[in-house]
Amino acid sequence: MLVRRCCNAVLRMENFPYPAEISVTFVNNKQIHELNRQYRDRDMPTDVLSFPMGENGVYDENHDTGAKILGDIVISMDHVRAQAEEYGHSERRECGYLLTHGLFHLMGYDHMTDEDKPVMRAMEEKSLASIGLTREE
Repeated sequence: MLVRRCCNAVLRMENFPYPAEISVTFVNNKQIHELNRQYRDRDMPTDVLSFPMGENGVYDENHDTGAKILGDIVISMDHVRAQAEEYGHSERRECGYLLTHGLFHLMGYDHMTDEDKPVMRAMEEKSLASIGLTREE
C-alpha cells in the first residue's frame, strides 16, 4: 500500500493526467551493486536506482491498459534499514522517501545541480507530507 500511496501522491502533485505504470523492485545491496555497476558504471551499492522509460514528458503506453509506462525503480532494503537508523526515522518513512525520490527522477527531475537539488528535495517532502510521512515518522 505504501508504494501505491507514494506513487499517487507524486502523480497528483505533478498533475499527471493519465493512468501510470511503474515497476518497483526491492533488492539487497549485492543486487543493487550489480545493477549500479552494469547500468551506471559505478562499482558500489546505492540506495535507489531509477530507469526512466520516457523523455520530455513523452512516455510509451501499455496498449492493453492505456497506462503511460514511466519506468523502473529499484530500492535497496539494506540501505532502507541503515538510512532509517542513521536519520532517526522509520523504515517505512525511508522507503517512502526513496520511492518518491525515484519517481521524481522518472518524471524527469534531477538533483545533480545546486539549483535543482533544493527544488527536488522540497517536492519530495511535500509529497511525503501529503500522505503523512513527515520527518518525524
